[in-house]
Amino acid sequence: MNRTDDRRLIARLQAHDQAAVQELAERYGSKIYQLALRQMKNREDAEEVTQDVLMKVYRKIGAFRGDSALSSWIYRITFNTAMSRLRTSKLARQAQQRERNREETEKPRAMREPADWSALPDESLLRTQLRSAVFAAIEELPEIYRAPVVLRDIEGLSTEEASTRLHVKDQTLKSRLHRGRLMLRERLQTFTSGLNLHHTPAFSS
Repeated sequence: MNRTDDRRLIARLQAHDQAAVQELAERYGSKIYQLALRQMKNREDAEEVTQDVLMKVYRKIGAFRGDSALSSWIYRITFNTAMSRLRTSKLARQAQQRERNREETEKPRAMREPADWSALPDESLLRTQLRSAVFAAIEELPEIYRAPVVLRDIEGLSTEEASTRLHVKDQTLKSRLHRGRLMLRERLQTFTSGLNLHHTPAFSS
C-alpha cells in the first residue's frame, strides 16, 4: 500500500466512512495479528489485541500527523497495546500469587508443606523477565531507532522489506538498526549481567 493509498484511507477514516474501517481491517488486520501473536504467544490474546488496535486506529486517526508511514504508526500502536496487555496480565498474576501466599500463610502450621526448591523454574522465570525487559527497553527507544528494531527483530522482515516499509535506503536502515541494537544492549546491560550470574545466556546466537 503506497502513500497515496494511505492518504485516501486516512481521509475516509477521518470522515467516519464505515467502509474505510472494513478496508483498514482487510489491509492491516492480518499484519497486526501476526505482530501481536509474536508478542502475546497466544492466538486468543492476539485476536483481542488486533481488534483493540483497529478500534484505536479509527478513534485516534485524527491525531496521525503523517510524520511516518501509516503502517509504522499502526505497528507502534500494536506494539504498545500488546505491551500494555502483557503488563496487565503480569500484574493480575502477581495479585493472584499474593493472594495464594496470604492463604498459605494463614493455614495451620501442620497443613503447610515443605517448600520444594528443586521445582522452581529459574531459567524459565529469568527468560520471561528478560522478554519483558526487552520489550520495555524497545518501547523507550526513539521512534527513528525503534521502528527498524521492531520491523527487523520482532516482525522478522528482511532489510529490503523494512527499508521499503520505512521509505529509507537499505544502508540507512542498517545504520539505524545497528544504533538501536546498541542502545538496547546499554539499557539491558544490568539485567543481562544478572542472568549471567545465574549461568543463563541472555541472548541466543
